[in-house]
Amino acid sequence: MYAQSNEGTSVTAPTSPPTAEKRDYSYSHHGITISDPYHWLKDESYPTIDDAEVLEHLKAENAWFEARMAPQQALVDELYEEMKARVKEDESSVPQKDGDWLYWSEFEQGKEYRKYYRKPVAGGEPLLILDENELAEGHEYFRLGAFSVSKNGRYLAYSADTNGSERFTARIKDLETGELLPDEIPGTLTGLAWVMNDTAIVYGLANDQWRVHDATMHVLGTPIADDVELYRETENDGFRVDAGLSAQEDWLIISTGDNETSEVRLVRADDPTGEQILVAPRKTGREYDVDLRTEDDEAVLYVHTNDDHVNFRLATASLDTPGDWTTLIAGSDEFYLDGFELFKDFYVTEGRLRGLDQIQLRSYTDPNLVKPIAFTEASFSTGLSNNPEYQTDRLRLAYESMVTPGSVYDYHVDTAELELLKQQEIPSGYDANLYQVERIEIAARDGTPVPVSIVSRKDREAGGPLHLYAYGAYGFAYPPNFSTTRLSLVDRGYAFAIAHIRGGDDLGRIWYLQGKLNERTNTFNDFVDVAKGLIAQGYTAQGRISASGGSAGGELMGVVLNTNPELWGAVVAHVPFVDVLSTMLDKDLPLTPGEWPEWGNPIESKQAFAYILSYSPYDQVAAQDYPPLLVTAGLNDPRVTYWEPAKWVAKLREFKTDDNELLLKTNMGAGHGGKSGRFASIYEVAEEYAFILWQMGEAI
Repeated sequence: MYAQSNEGTSVTAPTSPPTAEKRDYSYSHHGITISDPYHWLKDESYPTIDDAEVLEHLKAENAWFEARMAPQQALVDELYEEMKARVKEDESSVPQKDGDWLYWSEFEQGKEYRKYYRKPVAGGEPLLILDENELAEGHEYFRLGAFSVSKNGRYLAYSADTNGSERFTARIKDLETGELLPDEIPGTLTGLAWVMNDTAIVYGLANDQWRVHDATMHVLGTPIADDVELYRETENDGFRVDAGLSAQEDWLIISTGDNETSEVRLVRADDPTGEQILVAPRKTGREYDVDLRTEDDEAVLYVHTNDDHVNFRLATASLDTPGDWTTLIAGSDEFYLDGFELFKDFYVTEGRLRGLDQIQLRSYTDPNLVKPIAFTEASFSTGLSNNPEYQTDRLRLAYESMVTPGSVYDYHVDTAELELLKQQEIPSGYDANLYQVERIEIAARDGTPVPVSIVSRKDREAGGPLHLYAYGAYGFAYPPNFSTTRLSLVDRGYAFAIAHIRGGDDLGRIWYLQGKLNERTNTFNDFVDVAKGLIAQGYTAQGRISASGGSAGGELMGVVLNTNPELWGAVVAHVPFVDVLSTMLDKDLPLTPGEWPEWGNPIESKQAFAYILSYSPYDQVAAQDYPPLLVTAGLNDPRVTYWEPAKWVAKLREFKTDDNELLLKTNMGAGHGGKSGRFASIYEVAEEYAFILWQMGEAI
């Protein structure tokens, strides 16, 4: 069994929850003063966290979590073992051709992390090129970042984070000798792009605020101090820089932007210090991304942009006049054009139609020729997978639904045939015929129909318990995907529902815009109204709904706990973004300047200040009954800093008028995603589900 962590516990289990001291602290903006007596939980030396009182409080909360969960340990173990039994331990990915090699990865029995292999297409023995388990040895946390093999196949550039802080150290391995080059670049936070005929890589560094403002080139074998800065963002502190290669890998594409504005430059990959081409200067509210295709020495620029339609169009331009865009695919109210990918003989557009993923093959010569790849389930998730070769006659696709395990297909372009290469195996057994998926719509209070994807057993009792999940931010459409861990609730009589609320771009870009800035409360109202609609339609009953969300979805949990606590039987908020106002007022925090286009800038705008204050979960905690709540945090989390959930829980303990459970678990050696490793992460899901079943009256 995976050994649970006892970090931060004392020998004697506590008999009462920790109470955070209240200390005088307040701040004022726009003539409004906010009292924040738990502000001291923010270590002022952050990102170094060494304040003894802060650490002691977090350890006390961890001790209380473990003491309260101890009677449920048998249930945690039961859930963990059944979840683990659904995992094929010696799992491997489907090999994919890239040049002269086939690449794939494998999990070995009992191992937490992957091994990466390749072998010659012409035949030969598999060669181990990277072992995550070896890299993770001695570290409580490990995450592989970039993974990029040079075009000639000789070198592997990769990066790794060993504490959850999202500062990755880049290394280069000679795949012919198996040796690591002495080159080592700490603090990266981007991909690694090979340029200059595989003699150099381009990377970006995380600054003190975890923002990347540079694209820098390192030549193999030279001192890091001699690295050449190709571009630096100096105009907008909230912008982030990234760099990658074009489809034919002959151009380096350097992009900068935030959540609503972008700007792109191009430079030859074989001459990265040469003259750069600015595609189009930044214009607030205009987003665009590009790729290039060169045929018969003529380069055509493809531009995906929202400049004249909220759902984006695809345009073309020449390199001589890169800002003069001619529409190739017009924007559509019905079809949300999410992206595109270029290949030698065709190109692919991806997007959503009525909220369902679409993959469309298109012709360079006939703009009216569109070949959609069709799937028949009521709700599903699909998209292009890894397709590294520009010249190909087949496409690698990924597909899954809430009842169909993850599937890997090759789509044969000439015959339009889908070839199933692999489907996720579930060793303990799985019968899809026992389950059903529904996609329904529930009207929000303003009349807007909100889609909901629901999976349940066919023999589920009507009105039984239901788990409701959503994210609802940043234009991220949470997919109706397959989950082996989710089955542990569904097989216990739960329906599992995903609410496709505004704030995501599930139904197009307007769906996202209607859940941000001054329309942010639509997101929260949608979630509450979906819950009420599910009750009204007999799917469940008030108090029989458990709910969860993470990060911005954790903010969602905080709001709906404040506004409608009576609806929920149990709530889990993972790394919740709940101290929204204070964070958006702190321009020195990692995410803040780049987040103002998403949430508003309360420093400059009194209206934004008042609006954020009106829903910020921490600021709106009230003296009322709250349902049982489990909160998680990561000490090294740069996205939602640990003190947000810590302050929130402290304030809830002060104000709530009930005796329901309130638990905070802080991973002292991890970041935004919780513990790393496939079994360690499963164990945390087992803890979450045990809490839900316990509080919903389903536990022993």
